[in-house]
Amino acid sequence: EVKLEGLALDMTTNTPVVILTPTGIDKVLPIWIGHAEAWAIAMELSGVGSKRPLTHDLLKRVIESLHATVARVEITELREQTFFAVIHLNTNGEQTRIDARPSDSIALALKTGASIFVNEDLFNIKRPEPGDEAAAGSDEPQVPPM
Repeated sequence: EVKLEGLALDMTTNTPVVILTPTGIDKVLPIWIGHAEAWAIAMELSGVGSKRPLTHDLLKRVIESLHATVARVEITELREQTFFAVIHLNTNGEQTRIDARPSDSIALALKTGASIFVNEDLFNIKRPEPGDEAAAGSDEPQVPPM
């Protein structure tokens, strides 16, 4: 299980980054996200609401109207520099898994109070250092340097 440590801005790419930290372990997982998703997450973190429902508010309302709940969200893997996530919904005792982007999953978890989980292997991804030739030939998954 992780907590959302905060949002940052990658100054080299002007891209928002969500920072996740696992409970009891001194590691972080940065995930680069879109500006709209960062805005939704920031609004939720600050407790600021909008006059009309935004996309994640709408999704929450649709889920509730179907008498479902968000059990948890899970960041599952990194493939070709892209993170993947799954939203776990409970409906009448049955669980449904829905493929989703991590940023949308995190925003929905914040809106619904659901827990956020991350595949532990994602915390062990090697980040290349500037000029690190060994990392380029490695079979280990890599993410952009921070």
